[in-house]
Amino acid sequence: MKDDSGTLLTLAGYFALMSLFAIGGANAAVPEMHRLAVDVMHWMTDQQFANMFAIAQVTPGPNVLIVTLIGYHVAGVPGALVTTLAMCGPTCIFAFFVGRVWDRFKDAPWRAVIQAGLVPISIGLIAASALVVARASAISWTAVGLTLATAMLTYKFRFNPLWIFAVAALLGLFGAI
Repeated sequence: MKDDSGTLLTLAGYFALMSLFAIGGANAAVPEMHRLAVDVMHWMTDQQFANMFAIAQVTPGPNVLIVTLIGYHVAGVPGALVTTLAMCGPTCIFAFFVGRVWDRFKDAPWRAVIQAGLVPISIGLIAASALVVARASAISWTAVGLTLATAMLTYKFRFNPLWIFAVAALLGLFGAI
């Protein structure tokens, strides 16, 4: 796609709005990112989205890198900068002001109620993200099996994710996936 100002404004608007609803971090907004990039705007395919998500997860640093990769795919370096700033800027400003107010009411009973209510919301949004990425990466029965095996092994044995990435890389290197 051309990286004209209309595309950059579209990226900025969508990702700024998404940032305000990403309770639990950028990964909580993955279903909406997928819907926007794949289903609505047709900027990429399911497989491209799943690949970008995998790269964002395996790369050191914050998980918000998926946003940068989407922006880069759509509009090059300007798109990467715009999406990253749009995703991080509004939430940083919002967190700064809410944090100041939040500290004033540290002993208020309603604060504990709000915090307790945000936990299941965050977990639900992140679980929805996992489902979207799992469905997008289900390109073969081998991939589905690997996804299920990874989820079960990680849950049961609490492996360091780097070991799982190493095994997946070897499987890919030898053409098993």
